[in-house]
Amino acid sequence: MIRTLLTLFLICTTTIGWSQTSAEQKKLEQQKKQIQKEIKEFQNLLNKEDKKEKSVLGQIKESEVKIRLTENLIGTIQKQSRLLSDDIYLNQKKVNKLNKELEVLKEDYANTIVKAYKSRSEQSRIMFILSSESFLQAYKRVQYMKQYGEFRKMQAEEIKEKMAELDALIQKLNGQKKEKEVLLAETKEQKEDLVGDKKEHEKLVKIIQRDKKKYAADIKKKQKQERDLQNQIDELIRKAIAEANKKKAKAEGKSTTNVSSSKFAELSKEGKIVADNFKASKGQLPWPVDKGYVSVPFGKYRATSADVKTSSEMNSTGIEITTEKGSSAKAVFDGVVNSVSQINGGRKFVIVEHGNYLTLYYNLSSVSVSIGDKVKMGQKLGTLWTNPITGETVIKFIMTQNTDYLNPQQWLNR
Repeated sequence: MIRTLLTLFLICTTTIGWSQTSAEQKKLEQQKKQIQKEIKEFQNLLNKEDKKEKSVLGQIKESEVKIRLTENLIGTIQKQSRLLSDDIYLNQKKVNKLNKELEVLKEDYANTIVKAYKSRSEQSRIMFILSSESFLQAYKRVQYMKQYGEFRKMQAEEIKEKMAELDALIQKLNGQKKEKEVLLAETKEQKEDLVGDKKEHEKLVKIIQRDKKKYAADIKKKQKQERDLQNQIDELIRKAIAEANKKKAKAEGKSTTNVSSSKFAELSKEGKIVADNFKASKGQLPWPVDKGYVSVPFGKYRATSADVKTSSEMNSTGIEITTEKGSSAKAVFDGVVNSVSQINGGRKFVIVEHGNYLTLYYNLSSVSVSIGDKVKMGQKLGTLWTNPITGETVIKFIMTQNTDYLNPQQWLNR
């Protein structure tokens, strides 16, 4: 009984381990496919762009995007490979254990067969029963012989099951080894591409180093534009929270005097439900555009990695996704349009409220929603602006919980 319970426990824990590994592998495979998709769209967009002469800084930016995407792909493939290596190691241990168990079972079964062979004559069986001292003893001996025969059958079945289990495990192990070979080949190929990309990047950097003053001025200008834009975004977020709190206070018949100073959205029961649903969708939200690649990631980055003193570290409070001309910005979740603004030379900004979460869509040339509109996931919010000089179409997508900026790449479906 104890042995049976122990076996069941081992089966359950092994199954849980397999399912966890499988889930992690599935997640990594999805990430790999998303990065591969971004790389493909990056190449497609480059091929579609007008044959205009790009600035060196523009070329460096594209080079850095390609390097970053390739490094992300290599990192994901290596994680897959490490996870697979761990699984291969554990499965090899199981194979070794099963082989030892089979040796013991076969040895026991062989001994049983030998004993059965020695006492195989019908006469010896009858004499074994007739030599009983009482009827009860004779009955027990008959039952013993019957159970002994069943025990041999059970041994044979157990050996068959173990052999089938071993065969299935060996096949799985061989499949995993082949899969690992494929991953190693992919890693090698991507690393070779990365070496070539970095060499090209170094050539571009040398061009900048020859005229540092000129490019340093361009970078400073870009940094100032980014800081100015961020200040405007911060102000828009504060206003969005104040507006949401004002509407709630009015609905409840309360004073709206001090709501503008609050950094937190006061949630109604309905607002809390919306916020909880939004939070539960982390990692599953659709992209705000149909296609594209992340050209500027969330968090700290450099305007250029070139050796220019003024190329100080910058901080992106959202992500920038480069897409194709004529693309639409789309809501990533159900919500209410909190704000529609026009900043930075006429480009438009839409803020959608999801309880105490906000999603912000910047760089629109036209908007198809108004303040107070209820929008659904995937609904068009407006058309993106295309830079007439560079030909680039970029959306800046930002997410916050109250005034705290969130990393959209952790929330979008990858």
